[in-house]
Amino acid sequence: MVSPVIAAVIAVVAGVVAAAIAFFAGVSYRRKTAEAKIGSAEEEAKRLINDAMKAAQQKRKESLIEAKDEAFQLKAEADKEIKERRSELSRQERRLDQKEEAMDRKTAVLEQKETDLAKRSELVEARLDEIEQIKARELDKMETIAGLTAEDAKQLLLNRLDEQLTHEKAMHIAAFETQTKDECDTMARELISQAVARCAADHSSEATVSVVPLPSDEMKGRIIGREGRNIRALETATGVDLIIDDTPEAITLSSFDPVRREVARMTLEKLISDGRIHPARIEETVEKCRRELELAMKREGEKAVMDVGVHGIHPDMVKLLGRLRYRTSYGQNVLNHSLEVAYLSGILAAELGVNVTQARRAGLLHDIGKALDHEIEGSHISIGVDIAKKYKENPAIIHAIEAHHGDVEAKTPLAFIVMAADAISAARPGARRENLESYIKRLESLEEIASGFEGVERSFAIQAGREVRIMVKPDAINDDALILLAHSISQKIEETLDYPGQIKVNVIRESRAVDYAK
Repeated sequence: MVSPVIAAVIAVVAGVVAAAIAFFAGVSYRRKTAEAKIGSAEEEAKRLINDAMKAAQQKRKESLIEAKDEAFQLKAEADKEIKERRSELSRQERRLDQKEEAMDRKTAVLEQKETDLAKRSELVEARLDEIEQIKARELDKMETIAGLTAEDAKQLLLNRLDEQLTHEKAMHIAAFETQTKDECDTMARELISQAVARCAADHSSEATVSVVPLPSDEMKGRIIGREGRNIRALETATGVDLIIDDTPEAITLSSFDPVRREVARMTLEKLISDGRIHPARIEETVEKCRRELELAMKREGEKAVMDVGVHGIHPDMVKLLGRLRYRTSYGQNVLNHSLEVAYLSGILAAELGVNVTQARRAGLLHDIGKALDHEIEGSHISIGVDIAKKYKENPAIIHAIEAHHGDVEAKTPLAFIVMAADAISAARPGARRENLESYIKRLESLEEIASGFEGVERSFAIQAGREVRIMVKPDAINDDALILLAHSISQKIEETLDYPGQIKVNVIRESRAVDYAK
C-alpha cells in the first residue's frame, strides 16, 4: 500500500511533466503559425512592391506628358512675348528716327538764327558807337552853352535833390511822428488812466529820522544815564544817533539805515515801557528787537506775496521782499512801490493780453535788488538779476527785472509793461522826492545836452525838468532841419538820462528884422 506522501509526490511530478508537454506543444504550434504568417506577409509585400512599381511607372509617364505639355505652352507664350517686344522696339526705333530728323531741322534753324543774331549784334554795336560819338559831341555843346562841366552839373543836381529829400524827409518824419504820437498818446492815456484809476495807492514820503514819544521829560535823564553811559550803549548797539534836545517829551532817532532806525525805535519803546534802563538790559533788548524785526520782515514778505496773488516764490526771496518794507527810494517805500508796480503790471497785462500772473510776479520782484544794494557791490538791477537767477526764476521775469530802467533793451511785452508800471508809480504826484542837488544836476544835464547840438543858441530846462525849451540860430537852422533837430535831441536825452515820465523838447526858431529911423 502506497503512502499519501509518495502519492502526492507522484501527482506533482505528473503535473510538471504534463505542463512541460503542454508548453512544448504550444511553442511548436506558435512557431508553425508564425511561419505561416511570415510566408503570407512576404507574399503580400512582394505584391505591394510590384503594385507600387507599376503605379510609379504610370505616374512617371503621366508627369512626363504633363511636363511636355507645360513646356510647349511656355515656349508658345515666350515666342508670343518676343514677337510683341520686337514689334515694340520697331515702333520705338521709328519714333527715335523721327525725333532725330526733327532735331536736325531745329538745329539748322537755330544755326541760321545765330548767324542772323551775330549780324544784328555787329550792326547794333556800330550804331552804339555812333550814338556814343553823337552823345559826346552833344555833351561838349551843352557844356559850352551852359558854362558847366558834367561833374559841376551833376553836383548841382545832387544838391538840389538833397534839399528836396531833406524837406520831404522832414515832412514825412513830422507827419509820422504826429500820427504815431496821437495814436500812442490816446492808447497810452486810456491804459494808464484805467490802471491808475483801478490802483489807488497811498503815498507817504519817509525821512531819515524817527521820533519816539516819552511819557515825561524825566525819562530823558534815565535814557542818557549816569555820565551818558546808557545813551552811548544804545548808540553803539543800534548804530543810530539819538538826538535829545529841548523838544518836550520826545527823542529823535537819526540814521540813513531804516532797519537800524526801526530796531532803535522798538528798543526805546520797550525800555521805556519796562522802566529798566542800563547797558546790559539795552544790549539784551536790542538783540530781542532784531529777532522780532526779522520775523516781522518775513511776515511782511509773506503778506505781500499773498496780497499780489503769486505763488511758488522761494522762501529766501520772500524774506528779501520783507526787507524792502524798510527800504526807501527818493522817500518812497520800496515794498509799497513794488506792490503798486505789481498791481499796475497786472492791470496793463490784462488790457494787452499778456499773462497777468507773470506780470504781477515781475512787478513785485523788479526792485528786489534794493534789499541788498548797500551790502553787495553793483546796482540794484544787477543784484536783482543775480538773485532771480540764483532762485531759478523764469527768464522772462529776469529780463523784465534787467530792463525796467533801460539798462538793457526791452525785448518782450512783459518788460515794457513792468517798465511802464515802474514809471507810473514813480511819477505819481507826491510819490517821490529828490534833493535840491540832484534836481539842479538833472536840469543842467538837460540844458547841456540841448546846447551841444550845432545851431543851438540857448536852451532852458523848465517845469521841473519836464520840458526843455531850445532857441536856435535862424540863419543856421531852417524849418525843415528844425524837426530833425528836435528828434535828434529827444533821442539823445532818452539815451543819456534816466528820468520818470516824459520830457517835452520844444525847439523855437525866431527870425527878426531890425531897422532904425533917422
